[in-house]
Amino acid sequence: MTDVKNNLHEVLANLPDGVQLVAISKYHPNEKILAAYEEGQRIFGESHEQELKRKHTELPADIEWHFIGHLQTNKVKYIVPYISMIEAVDSLKLLREINKQSLRCGRTTDVLLELHIAAEETKYGLSLDDCRQLLEGGEWREMKGVRICGLMMMASNVDDKEQIRKEMLTAADFFDEVKARYFADADYFRHRSWGMSHDYRIAVECRSTMVRVGTTIFGEREY
Repeated sequence: MTDVKNNLHEVLANLPDGVQLVAISKYHPNEKILAAYEEGQRIFGESHEQELKRKHTELPADIEWHFIGHLQTNKVKYIVPYISMIEAVDSLKLLREINKQSLRCGRTTDVLLELHIAAEETKYGLSLDDCRQLLEGGEWREMKGVRICGLMMMASNVDDKEQIRKEMLTAADFFDEVKARYFADADYFRHRSWGMSHDYRIAVECRSTMVRVGTTIFGEREY
């Protein structure tokens, strides 16, 4: 597992202070996760409920698990008991369900609102106007089982670095707008989650505070 450790250190060396690494461990075996864990990595990202549940049971208890994929409402109840953060909330309906299941478990779940800024139609997320509408509606303020801690997005999967940078800066500017309008006094609303293996270096230039890197650390996925 020397490669995993070396890759992890290389990624971390490229991250400035204040930027967290979510090591995307989905489809990777426990041994690779433990190799990163032994080097001090504690935040890992998964996107399948059954795989996440198994790894949560088998791996160290102090790992912080982030759910990073598209989440169906009927899966929420299975992951809420042990998830640290749900990164991709793309509807009020999903937010309500996370709140409901979190209250049932007697906890508060940290979440990020997912923005759809990329050119690809296949990506999930709220448009900027939809996000404004959700926040302006105010229902989230009464939810004791969820805490909105920031925003996330996926840039277009293209080679054009300027397009990627433009999309990420759009998200960064929108974060500033939302922070000022709805979360000015909330220290916990601080996460800007964008940047993956192919574009995380651009992301840190675009005010990202959380990058999601998998392949660069663990290699190709083992399905």
